[in-house]
Amino acid sequence: MTPIAVAALLLAGFATPVHAGPYWEKTVKCNATDPDGRKIPTRVGNGELGWNHFTGAHNIRKCALVNIPLQGNVDKLDGANIQYWGWASNRAHGRVKLIVKVRYARKTVDKRYDAGPGNVIGVITAYCNGMPKCPNWVNE
Repeated sequence: MTPIAVAALLLAGFATPVHAGPYWEKTVKCNATDPDGRKIPTRVGNGELGWNHFTGAHNIRKCALVNIPLQGNVDKLDGANIQYWGWASNRAHGRVKLIVKVRYARKTVDKRYDAGPGNVIGVITAYCNGMPKCPNWVNE
């Protein structure tokens, strides 16, 4: 091996690998636009964020349950972190407050997830306020 090849090999060995972050599916499952014109995707995601997170962890299984609050006004704003609130109602069971949390930025706060240039993370989670899982009737 030539001295240049050895030097190149040694330098490459000391290079720090780029961390790609955890795997998550960026495919958009649902879309909504709020009254301020923000286009907010609900991405398939994974167990930590997006559709795959809240369908399992919080039992919200319909795009309409996410999109209805998103089509209303912002209820809480903290920079690129936005919350929207809405209600799911049923004559027999009453109603529950839905909370949808959105990250309207390319990356999550911890920078682990990146939606890519020109895209936003979108819906992080959706849940029924005050309970670990929404009742089954919300998905009817």
